[in-house]
Amino acid sequence: MNYWLIKTEPGTWSWDDQTTAPRKTTEWDGVKNHQANNNLKAMKKGDRCFFYHSVNDKCIVGIVEVSKPWVPDPAQPDTPWGYPSVKAVEKLPAPVTLADVKQNPKLDAMVLVKNSRLSVQPVTPAEWKHVCKMGGLS
Repeated sequence: MNYWLIKTEPGTWSWDDQTTAPRKTTEWDGVKNHQANNNLKAMKKGDRCFFYHSVNDKCIVGIVEVSKPWVPDPAQPDTPWGYPSVKAVEKLPAPVTLADVKQNPKLDAMVLVKNSRLSVQPVTPAEWKHVCKMGGLS
């Protein structure tokens, strides 16, 4: 299993939107950055992702699982864009803020610290474990 972090503006699509979607599942579309799109393409069914609220909140609020791998966007057939589908798994008991991540020396190399603007980013297994612990999951 691989781990990822996916970012969304809560005013556009929030954790609450994700959990109230049919089957708690949505297509993770709208990404228009080549590096982020390549990360979406690398996702496999069963991979886990931190669900990150960007803009004002700047915090990890939940965990989703890739339910379907990346497919080309049928609305844009002559482009490189596409999306996987993700399903809500669980809310973190305590949101983990960007400030919390930056203050943890064990997370110094995390992409969120180094390139916080990237909307889809890999997370190492060790980083995953630390963030889960910070968020109240064992």
